[in-house]
Amino acid sequence: MVATGTNEPTAPARIVILVDNGVNGDSRVQKTARSAADAGWDVILLGRSPHGRPESWQLGEATVQLVRMPSPLRQRRHEYRRRWIFGPLGYPPTGIAAHRAQAVRAWQADLTIKRALLATAEPSAGKAVRRRLLQVQSLAAKVVKKWVSFRYWQHTKGLGYRNRLRSPWDRAYTWFWRRAMGDRSWRRLEPQLWDYELAYGPVVDQLKPDIIYANDFRMLGVGARAKIRARSKGRSIKLIWDVHEYLPGVKPRSDNARWMTANMAHEHEFSPYADAVITVSTQLAELLKRDHKLPELPSVVLNTPNAADVEWDADAPDIRSACGLGPDTPLFVYSGAAAAHRGMGVMVEAMPHLPEAHVAFVINDPQLPYIKSLIERATKLGTADRLHILPYVAHSQVVGFLSSATAGVIPIHHWLNHEIQLITKFFEYSHARLPILVSDVETMAATVRANDQGEVFRVDDVEGYVRAARTVLADPERYRKAYESIDLAAWTWEVQAEVQAALYRRLLPERAPARG
Repeated sequence: MVATGTNEPTAPARIVILVDNGVNGDSRVQKTARSAADAGWDVILLGRSPHGRPESWQLGEATVQLVRMPSPLRQRRHEYRRRWIFGPLGYPPTGIAAHRAQAVRAWQADLTIKRALLATAEPSAGKAVRRRLLQVQSLAAKVVKKWVSFRYWQHTKGLGYRNRLRSPWDRAYTWFWRRAMGDRSWRRLEPQLWDYELAYGPVVDQLKPDIIYANDFRMLGVGARAKIRARSKGRSIKLIWDVHEYLPGVKPRSDNARWMTANMAHEHEFSPYADAVITVSTQLAELLKRDHKLPELPSVVLNTPNAADVEWDADAPDIRSACGLGPDTPLFVYSGAAAAHRGMGVMVEAMPHLPEAHVAFVINDPQLPYIKSLIERATKLGTADRLHILPYVAHSQVVGFLSSATAGVIPIHHWLNHEIQLITKFFEYSHARLPILVSDVETMAATVRANDQGEVFRVDDVEGYVRAARTVLADPERYRKAYESIDLAAWTWEVQAEVQAALYRRLLPERAPARG
């Protein structure tokens, strides 16, 4: 509590943290919320429900609320119209295509039963007529199926072509609105951003925050508009923008040519409303200062583990036990989100060349199609019995869980955001004192080489990965000993959270709690 001049306590200042996910699995926002709440701030972490229904729970002294977010603006108007140019005979986008295809399959299934019944029926004068009628019906069903399949193909072809929004018309449309509206053009090019506003905005207004902590580009707009509305009513809100990724360097999250243009315009429109900016690396801070003409260099907060979480219990469950492996079996682990651009395939392709080694993926969703494709590939290679797919553990357990592996792998591809920062799993592997196998992305490769804490291989180079893995297997203790000369204490969340705490105090000096 904060005391006033009359010695009457006032309610602690409120920080509302905004994030575009379901909170679980996002260690950075969870640690941000807990550390601020532990310091005495009133913290509410507002996320998006993955189940379509509101939820709420406690995260230490912070409160988590998940809002329901319908997204009708995700579909564009052209998706409700027929594709007369690219699929003139296709079905309209009403769902009738799937209905017609299923109806034909049901018709053919019924005819199969009729033929089976006729085959076992007693001979009669009408049996030949019934057989002839069934033949005519079967032929008709085949013709109708071909027609339905053709129209379904036309429907899918037209839908796929327009969804990518790369036609000359689409490029002209994007060019026109970008020049006509400038940074406001996202309203035409990516209207789904309004779905976030309409779901989060009213809740933020009700919570009456003193500080809004907006994570990444979508939440920046939500926070900035809440600040504008509050100012019109005589209330002051400070806005912190935490940039996890450099937007021009991300892999677009929608397969259309408007996505990047629209989201960059949205980010540029609302970045001037941020009172402070936080990001994950010095290189990214410099890019943000340049692109958004920020008055000062953003603060850097690394996504490192809590100090308490790096002292693991030797008797607690660990990855080796979860895989059913003994202490002498080589085990290479990848921990993090699963996607093709994260390069996990090289670990599977290398398995036949490392016959003694097992591979474990600790991932966000074991049922992802990409993971199923890796399992299928391992099956073809005859190595599926050595591939282990495991779900996430709580972020507070990650370091201890991983510590019994032989080495941690970071095989990510050359995207700009991968080049300019040390990512979460790098710090988790380091605190687990694992030798690190990393692809030749700039910052992490340089750090691994400088610290002698692992080996580097070229992206997607199976032979190079195998050489690096065998080098580590030949003397894993050499790499573990390297951690004795690394200041791991600097790579803890408690050190990083002090940067955030200093910003809160700077923005609201008169409302800062005694602990904060």
